[in-house]
Amino acid sequence: MNAYDVIVVGARVAGASTAMLLARAGARVALVERSAYGTDTVSTHGLMRAGVLQLSRWGLLDRLADTPPIRCATFHYSDRDPEPVSLRSALYAPRRQLLDRVLTDAAAEAGADVSHGTAVTELLRDEDGRVTGVRLQDRSELTAGITIGADGIRSTVASATRAPVVRRGRSRSAVLYRYYADVPVTGYEWAYAPGCGAGLIPTNEGLTCVFVATTPERMRALRRDGADRAFAVLLGEAPDLAERVFRAKPAGRLHGWAGAAGFVRRSWGSGWALVGDAGYYKDPITTHGITDALRDAELLTRAINTDSLATYEETRDRLSRDLFDATETVASYTWTLDEARLLLRQVSAAMRAEVDQVQSLDFVQ
Repeated sequence: MNAYDVIVVGARVAGASTAMLLARAGARVALVERSAYGTDTVSTHGLMRAGVLQLSRWGLLDRLADTPPIRCATFHYSDRDPEPVSLRSALYAPRRQLLDRVLTDAAAEAGADVSHGTAVTELLRDEDGRVTGVRLQDRSELTAGITIGADGIRSTVASATRAPVVRRGRSRSAVLYRYYADVPVTGYEWAYAPGCGAGLIPTNEGLTCVFVATTPERMRALRRDGADRAFAVLLGEAPDLAERVFRAKPAGRLHGWAGAAGFVRRSWGSGWALVGDAGYYKDPITTHGITDALRDAELLTRAINTDSLATYEETRDRLSRDLFDATETVASYTWTLDEARLLLRQVSAAMRAEVDQVQSLDFVQ
């Protein structure tokens, strides 16, 4: 049996970041991940300003290889001309096999013991019920003072601890996306028409992630004629995108996300904590999940170092509340275009407020 200060279950963005920060602070950390090293996963890709700030502070931004800097966001609406917005500083949208690998490597460099292809099957507990570690698929055991679930919306740790959902959303986006080569793109491009959304997200290797989104009910109806047909119909409704995309070369198959309602779970207890989508998930239509995960890794690390897990949850919820509310409404697809513009201004305001509050925190370096 191997003893650690911290076990982190899940080595994607939230888990790898948390393991890295704790290891840099001197903790003995085990980081375990069920998937293979360097694999892709369903993702929105886009980093917002707070996430870029954190990667820069951690000394990792220059490891994003050929990820193009994004200096403009353009909003397309079906009832008016495009609205370009210059960004104060560059944003990035790395592929996940790159970003996750960068963060996992940084955790290992900091001293964390990293294991891929390793699934956690259950939690260990002492006679008082406190979580004391994990049992792995090979029946071996790891023990630690705290076990952190960073294993996504279907978290094994959240399930085993019966972490209660304290807030549940209702809206869901069903999404299809595909990568294309040589799409003429100005930066982040978001498009809105009644009942649907779409976007262009420039990423690595000269590729652009092209996505479409609508309600699960409408997506199911459209997919009766095939996923490619559904993708083409929705992209055709999104203003200003379809002609550029369909002249470009597809680079791979369609990927899909059926949709899941957002939630906030209680994210700490006796010997355990949750971070990333395991503890807080909102619809991907506002493209903020990666930034949330990086932020919450910082907040949880500070809380562990100061023995204040309740403060971690309170701060996370305070920073997330306005964006969660706005995202819920955007993902309902019941808005008019005038209402969509107002909602997106609310999303932008929530992001600015988040950056201001994030910058004021005494962050782990």
